[in-house]
Amino acid sequence: MQQVPALLTTLLLLPLVLQGQPQVARFVPGTMDEDGLCHCVVYLSNNLIPLKEWEQLRHTAQELLDKYEQELSRVSEHSRAFEDYDNQNLEMNDALKSRNPTAPAVFYESPAFNLLRLELEGAQELAAQLTAKGKINAARDLVYELQSQVANASLTLKFLADSDQRSFHALRQEVGVLESRLSECEREKEQKEASTNSGPPLPPGSCAHGGLQKVSRPLVVQLNWRGFSYKAGAWGRDSAPNSSSSLYWVAPLRTDGRYFDLYRLHRSYDDLVLQKNYEQWKMGYGDGSGNTVYKNFMYFNYYGTSEIAKVDLSSNILVLRRPLPGATFNNRFSYAGVPWKDLDFASDEKGLWVLYATEESKGNLVVSRLNPSTLAVEETWHTSQYKPALSGAFMACGVLYALRSLSTRQEEIFYAFDTTTGQEHHLSILLDKMLETLQGINYCPTDHKLYVYNDGYLVNYDLSFLQTPPTKSPSEASPAP
Repeated sequence: MQQVPALLTTLLLLPLVLQGQPQVARFVPGTMDEDGLCHCVVYLSNNLIPLKEWEQLRHTAQELLDKYEQELSRVSEHSRAFEDYDNQNLEMNDALKSRNPTAPAVFYESPAFNLLRLELEGAQELAAQLTAKGKINAARDLVYELQSQVANASLTLKFLADSDQRSFHALRQEVGVLESRLSECEREKEQKEASTNSGPPLPPGSCAHGGLQKVSRPLVVQLNWRGFSYKAGAWGRDSAPNSSSSLYWVAPLRTDGRYFDLYRLHRSYDDLVLQKNYEQWKMGYGDGSGNTVYKNFMYFNYYGTSEIAKVDLSSNILVLRRPLPGATFNNRFSYAGVPWKDLDFASDEKGLWVLYATEESKGNLVVSRLNPSTLAVEETWHTSQYKPALSGAFMACGVLYALRSLSTRQEEIFYAFDTTTGQEHHLSILLDKMLETLQGINYCPTDHKLYVYNDGYLVNYDLSFLQTPPTKSPSEASPAP
């Protein structure tokens, strides 16, 4: 037994009267001195007071307070850094405004901005821990006040982020318009240079040239009508040679990248761009993005089979189905990065084609010319190129051109196979792309353009051909009936 001073006794008895603790304190008799002060003696057993637990609690609370002070100091530092960065942005905006008074104010979300947000979230979690673990009421008001300040700072930061995001989005739209205009100007310049250096332009459907020479920069027409999630699909223009038709078609696949169920038809390029005066049809049985349109009929792979399907675009009626002998299907030998494109249809100045692979060819690309009316195979050629190693292919004047991916922003047309001579050769023509994957590639002999479906966006390219054909040019052969 030992005597304890009154003040220390009060502190030691405090945890014993807290909610949830055993109530071991009681009234004891005392005396009053001349100054009116009460004195009493309390005899306590050492094992009644959890001195060790109390010391551990005090130590833990101190650690949390120290950690909170450190986090608060870091938040203050990042706040000052953000203010400095904001001042720099304001100075930059003033400089830009002096050059262009109509330009909108611009803010950028930097890594420091994101770090500040994370620091505030950490401060909120720490304040919540203090509230949950604290056993002393004395600091509770302070913790609540700090919590309120951190919450207000987080709301202010969120408001600034939302405001800056809207400004940045508006600027991106304006930059996109300017880039589109710049791209059109560059294309016009390239076309003028090509016409100056290579003589008069080719008439529609003409093969009076010596083969592919180069590809223009891409022109992004628009996002497909179903939205950004529909990354796989195909589009193009009716590719019948010497045709007066200006029919444009767009066929996005479902979001699974396989099922072809809807398409739209536009009777002019202006209608396509403005998304007006269109016909929308439901299919329900297409497989992959190998579609093409030839003489007002759409050709595609019938779902889950090796069959060729033919639909009349005037009525959306399936007029014919026919199996392609030996062709693999169900994603057996599709292109690299483009699944479910087992049958890839193409059309050019020489007719209707299908590009595919067979088990007999060990996955190498096979080219067959089809009879458009009966879908019968008229002639077949075998190439040396493994189809799953290619990123795509197209036909122009009876010549197969194969592509491979060089990076996420560039393709190379590296291989050509002439169906007239049966000869193949390698070349290197670079093709820039806006996004990573070219799901659908269709050539139109009427305007000598490639129509590419690039991760949901409709893109086209102008093709330039050599002016002087070689002595034995396949392009001089007469078109197939």
